[in-house]
Amino acid sequence: MPLRSGLTPLELAQHVLERIERDNAHVHGRKRRFRWRAVAIRVLLLALSGMSTIILGLQNLDGWTGFAFALVAVTTVVSALEPFFAWRSLWVLMEEGQFHFYRLRDELAFYIASTPPTELDSAVISAKFDEYQAVWAQLGQRWLEFRRTDAPG
Repeated sequence: MPLRSGLTPLELAQHVLERIERDNAHVHGRKRRFRWRAVAIRVLLLALSGMSTIILGLQNLDGWTGFAFALVAVTTVVSALEPFFAWRSLWVLMEEGQFHFYRLRDELAFYIASTPPTELDSAVISAKFDEYQAVWAQLGQRWLEFRRTDAPG
């Protein structure tokens, strides 16, 4: 989106709202992807661990016992993926980001709707943009923390 200078307070407010909406859609898409991956890993782990436990119960079949031990090994490997990728933590982080973007959007939209265009204050809109930037800063910082550590936050 091209930037213009000297926007009226109403144009500035609309510009900030457009950015919030665009970024909220981005965060929503990421949240859905991380949630799906987190759920898929949990379901896979549950299935693998359940199958291996059942098969281990059939101890008189040597082939099945070997297969069960293989499933236990695969379960261990798959369970290591969640902390490495931190999909659940990132999903929750995107949920938080969306909450903040919705709140910010609603506050700015209410300000625009409740204030005559000639009385809109650029300082109020700038403060909302600063909050918008702070949301991104917090999301980015926490994202990096999750990616740096071995354990999800």
